Amino acid sequence: MLQTPNRRAGRGPTSGLLTSPSLTANYWTSASRPTSPGIPDNASEASSVMPISQQNASTAKKKEKYNHLSYWKARKVTFYKNGDPYFLGIEFRFRPGRDVVSLENLLDKLSIRMDLPRGARFIFNMDGAQIINLEDLEDGGSYVVSSFKSFKNTSYGKKASGSWYTTGAGVVTASQSWNKQSLNRKQSMGDSLEVPVAATSLAPSNTKSNAGRCRVLLNLRTSQPFEEVVEDLGQVLKINGAKRMYTVSGQEVRSFSQLRNEFSDVDTFYLGVGSLNSPFKRSRSRGAVVVDPTGAVRSDRQRRARSKSRPRTLYAAETEIVKTNTNADYTLLEVLKEEPIRITIKGIRKTFYPPIHHPLQDSSPPEKRIILNWVHGYRGFDSRRNLWVLPTGELMYYVSAVAVLYDRDEEAQRHYIGHTEDIQCMDLHPSRDMVASGQRAGRSRKTQAHIRIWSTESLLTLYVFGMAEFEAGVSAVAFSQLNGGSYVLAVDDGRERILSVWQWQWGHLLGKVATLQQDEMTGAAFHPLDDNLMITHGKGHLTFWTRRKDGFFERTDIIKPPSRTIVTSLQFEQDGDVVTADSDGFITIYSVDSDGAYFVRMEFEAHNKSISSLIMLSEGTLLSGGEKDRKIIAWDSLQNYKKITETKLNDNFGGVRTIYPQRPGRNDGNIYVGTIKNNVLEGSLQRRFNQVIFGHIKQLYGLAVHPDDELFATAGHDKVVALWRRQKLLWSNQLLYECVSLCFHPFGVALAVGSTEGYVVILNAENGAIVTTVRVCGSPLNCVGYNPAGDMIAVGSQNGSIYIFRVSRDGFTCKKLNKIRGTQPLVQLDWSCDNNFVQTSTGDYDLAFWDIKNGLQEKSHIAMKDVKWSTYNSTVGYLVAGIWNNRYYPMTSLITTVNRSAAHDLLVVGDTDGYLRLFRYPCINPKAEYNEEKLYGGIISCARFLYNDRNVVTVGGTDASLMLWDVVDE
Repeated sequence: MLQTPNRRAGRGPTSGLLTSPSLTANYWTSASRPTSPGIPDNASEASSVMPISQQNASTAKKKEKYNHLSYWKARKVTFYKNGDPYFLGIEFRFRPGRDVVSLENLLDKLSIRMDLPRGARFIFNMDGAQIINLEDLEDGGSYVVSSFKSFKNTSYGKKASGSWYTTGAGVVTASQSWNKQSLNRKQSMGDSLEVPVAATSLAPSNTKSNAGRCRVLLNLRTSQPFEEVVEDLGQVLKINGAKRMYTVSGQEVRSFSQLRNEFSDVDTFYLGVGSLNSPFKRSRSRGAVVVDPTGAVRSDRQRRARSKSRPRTLYAAETEIVKTNTNADYTLLEVLKEEPIRITIKGIRKTFYPPIHHPLQDSSPPEKRIILNWVHGYRGFDSRRNLWVLPTGELMYYVSAVAVLYDRDEEAQRHYIGHTEDIQCMDLHPSRDMVASGQRAGRSRKTQAHIRIWSTESLLTLYVFGMAEFEAGVSAVAFSQLNGGSYVLAVDDGRERILSVWQWQWGHLLGKVATLQQDEMTGAAFHPLDDNLMITHGKGHLTFWTRRKDGFFERTDIIKPPSRTIVTSLQFEQDGDVVTADSDGFITIYSVDSDGAYFVRMEFEAHNKSISSLIMLSEGTLLSGGEKDRKIIAWDSLQNYKKITETKLNDNFGGVRTIYPQRPGRNDGNIYVGTIKNNVLEGSLQRRFNQVIFGHIKQLYGLAVHPDDELFATAGHDKVVALWRRQKLLWSNQLLYECVSLCFHPFGVALAVGSTEGYVVILNAENGAIVTTVRVCGSPLNCVGYNPAGDMIAVGSQNGSIYIFRVSRDGFTCKKLNKIRGTQPLVQLDWSCDNNFVQTSTGDYDLAFWDIKNGLQEKSHIAMKDVKWSTYNSTVGYLVAGIWNNRYYPMTSLITTVNRSAAHDLLVVGDTDGYLRLFRYPCINPKAEYNEEKLYGGIISCARFLYNDRNVVTVGGTDASLMLWDVVDE
């Protein structure tokens, strides 16, 4: 019978509750290995022991099968989203065994092209049967792709999606009487137009090879722009990239009003991807521009009213001079030499105009790539048991999706980067040469929650298991002790908090049971003397689980609801007694009687408030760390837990998160302490603690690089500004305001910090001393920037206005010069090379230009397209348009940071999913290729090149991590 003190409500004996695990096939049976064309995916391993006659017959049958040309022919298959009747479908062409080697490979490709909640994981035919093998996909067939193992029967691809084209019943059809005389379209109804359209290939010789014809009824009340309607017409006629509509005489149609008025008597129109060469005439509404074969340009004086579908400047005569802000005049023919780029961001169409002169675009991947050099920071604010010491003396911990092995003696780091999302838990193997780490679940198929076993010596991945088994992530992982670490337990972070046991060498799932714990689960562990006994703990939860031989689990609740006590840490005595710590500051020791029932042997108050960490040393000393009181206390477990000594950490370091001895097995008293303020300390209870690792807490947004040195500064919501030289922290200073933006003076003498309260703080860059504090406004200052001359500073605010300050020669004092009002929140900021203009990007991904000399907002984007920018940090623009709607990655996330290299040849890009990509600059084509790394589990707030382009610095993530990258040759 379990005996508990009266202090704890909700603790008591419970009967054994049996729950049955769902025994599933192991992970390795479905491993995605490329199969040769001669071996199907479902081939049994037993085929190697078949009789020779059967093997010969089977081989002959396979050879006969693959001798057919129909097998090697490319298959055209259409895929639809499960449960989405309005999805138009994706047409996919592939050759089995060549383009796509296995069904797993096909699912990976579909995950990139289709926006599914957890990626493409299952394929069904139209009858709901699951497709198991790649060979089951038939040429010309239609299939349904799903993230879950459930088929939803609906009318796939048959529902209209509000299209602009209709013919009677609403479908575009080919006319059988194309050559017959059609009615005058002036006689048609006022809301629609019947337009005969033909596809043509526009060659330099102006010959037209008709690829297809159809008669289309256009709805004039459509909300789509005319350019999008032309593109959709091109899709109907199977023309990729149709952008222009022409009459038979070569006149270009640019609006619905022209179709209805000027070209009402025209019966046939042509679509094309380019312009008609040879002598051509523009429509009469464009000033009747005529180009002679000799190349001379002439324009009539009579001009009709312009169309409202384009800006006024575009429809000036070609001889008219277009004024720009670059002290250069261009004719309209030069302005229109390149087409504007139109991209869709957050459902809104954006248009960006090309400069007259810009570097040639190169869509190939850059010859450089980025590799991780150093990780600053430590994740202590929201994790537990995240600090270990290896036999080599290296300190091991995790930050974002990186496991860091830090050698203090050599001042070097090694990194395990096999994870694709934030690491949530880790455990060290009893042999101390392997590690098990679990990650949280992402949004795609490649970022599913799983567990990895990897070597601390080679940093190679040894085993991966648990794919598609964990719902939200792995909240706890632990090795068994008695059998040499052959078993691994894991706790799912999903709704049912499923506890599972794995034989990790084979990837076998030995059993699992739903804990049904509704609140936070803080940890789990194997009992050191019984590999079939597991203990889980959390909020109002302390449960012993016994796994029986038949795979079932017996459950014994020690603490259960309605108790609100949080069991925060768990340790074991040498004889197997269980020691727990809780959020009330109590330490409790549980023993087992002769009947196998657990009872409370001892309980005492150790700290005033929550205890966050327990560690049992080899000589029997128990160390406890307080999260609120910042105390570390030593207890003698051999003398009924008598207090030995205690110490208290400095308030700047924060409370204790975890404790680990510096030299495990030695009784020298030296320990490492991880704190809730993301610091790691070293010391002992007899001497003071020194800071080993410094990290920011909360959100980290501010990042600035020195103009001519390998220095960079960071600032975040923790009100701390820090200056770094590569791997070393030079200084840090605590401010009074939360910081969101940061920039260096062009001479490197001052550091300007923008805060959420609307203050700009000027610091001395040499020592971090505060020099000046200026009140700007009451809104957050999202971006600040000095001009190239260093005599002005621009401040962009959340209220949409930009503030200009005059800066003194030493860079430490500033005086307000002007305020230019705006409407949208400003996010990034760039100065022009001539110090006259500022370019900003807004929260809605619009470009805004500001004339600093005249104190006005420049409304004309065409007039600003040739301005040269000293830096390029804006996430939108013509020269960076290729990072949006890129064909090689799905735009399910948004671009958050962009930075151009000092040599103007590279572009580093970060997004909300934690991907860091390196492009060539300029990046104009949506087919631009890149080199990619993903080590952040959340948003990358800012990325910057150092002054020499040899390194990239990034900040962000959910744990305010700071990473330094090397830019090396590919």
